[in-house]
Amino acid sequence: MNCIAVVEDEELIRVMIRFNLEKQGYTVECFADAPEFLSGFRPGKYDAVLLDIMLPSLSGRELVRHLRKSGDSVPVLMVTAVSEVASVVDSLELGADDYITKPFNMEELLARVRALIRRSQGERSLPSSRILRIGGHEVNLETREAQTRQGAVILTEKEAELLAYFTRNPKRALMRAEILEEVWGMDTDPTPRTVDNFVVKFRKLFEANPESPRHFLTVRASGYLFEP
Repeated sequence: MNCIAVVEDEELIRVMIRFNLEKQGYTVECFADAPEFLSGFRPGKYDAVLLDIMLPSLSGRELVRHLRKSGDSVPVLMVTAVSEVASVVDSLELGADDYITKPFNMEELLARVRALIRRSQGERSLPSSRILRIGGHEVNLETREAQTRQGAVILTEKEAELLAYFTRNPKRALMRAEILEEVWGMDTDPTPRTVDNFVVKFRKLFEANPESPRHFLTVRASGYLFEP
């Protein structure tokens, strides 16, 4: 079960975020300011931190600096007012991972949290080699060069990212919405059909028989499963 820290000085917002995160099955610890958070902090304790940028005594920006100096790579989602976006940019440069502005949509906040945690856990599980092999074919995820049924091709950045995501999550049913959140993020507007089109192309490139795939499998009414 993922543990999330919420550092927010406004009690109503703190309670609202906690309630919705716990409904999703997360363990949540809430703090009204940075010193309270730091009193029990240790690297690796949390899977994500939701952090208000304007905190009393020690700002969210300074707290991000402290987290990164401690060596903790926990993903940090900054919660900020629109007027504070310039400070958020500084926080991102210090090591924060994403931000959301108040007033925010709770479903969007939950989606961003899920994406941050999946991305962080996926990066920790990446193999040391960036060479991916699919059905006798080879893909270099660094250069995006691939040896396929159609010969040597250069994958697009999004194709390489999607292949990497499948690789990090083998034998697991992945919903289309989950794939869109992770690979395309929150700032573009692809559709579930976008994922379908990419998988069709992967089958043509890597499957011995695209009509009867062995690696890129459809999960009915859900999404896809990657079988190495």
